[in-house]
Amino acid sequence: MLFLLQEAPAQTANYFVSGYVVIFGVMALYLASLIIRQRNLKADLETMQEMQDGKQ
Repeated sequence: MLFLLQEAPAQTANYFVSGYVVIFGVMALYLASLIIRQRNLKADLETMQEMQDGKQ
């Protein structure tokens, strides 16, 4: 019951910073995934255009 009488707020700065690190880390991974997918799509498109040009 004595813990309810504490006047100091809980020290949550570490959790705050850790949360932001996790959020921005996930966002960076997602952005990297989008960039890689875009590059692969561009390469596939170029390959398909080369195949189409070869048939004509």
